[in-house]
Amino acid sequence: MNMMINFNEIKTPSNLVSLFRFFLAIPTYFLLNNSLAINPNLRWIVFGILAIAYLSDILDGYLARKYNQITEMGKIVDPLADKFFIILLVLQLFRQNLLPIESLIIFLSRDVIIFLGGILVQNKIKKVLPSNMLGKITVFTIGLFIIIIVLGSGKNTFPYVFMYYTTIVLSVASVIGYGIRGMEYINWGKNGIFRKN
Repeated sequence: MNMMINFNEIKTPSNLVSLFRFFLAIPTYFLLNNSLAINPNLRWIVFGILAIAYLSDILDGYLARKYNQITEMGKIVDPLADKFFIILLVLQLFRQNLLPIESLIIFLSRDVIIFLGGILVQNKIKKVLPSNMLGKITVFTIGLFIIIIVLGSGKNTFPYVFMYYTTIVLSVASVIGYGIRGMEYINWGKNGIFRKN
């Protein structure tokens, strides 16, 4: 079976919202060039942008389901926008010594492994492997961790420590879960069977 990605699908409302979130990451990155410690008011501006990004993530899924426009392009653009947004944010927070090096390595490694794994599965079954619930929870939790850092939670506070360990555990679990799911899809692909998502 050949996978056909129609680039005109980017014009659907849900995919345009995902694309908006992708580009929203760029001004957020440059806003964080200014130290949050030096300019506390900047925290609320960045928080507002993060809130908009989060709402857009909910909105694109809602629109795709409402208008029955769940597309192969959407399965690519939506998670790609999430990954791009998070990568830019964690790089800036690490640069400002607000995020530990191990979190940076784990978050970036998770995205790289899932990205490369997705390409491998796509080449095997000619189908885009969609995000699963564990992956969505992981991205949401990393987003919460970023938000509490932006709002000024210090490294020795309970929210920071709790979210630090939670994001690490979920990141590792989501990679393992993605790997297992990818192998299942490859096996189903060999038999011509795919599970609906």
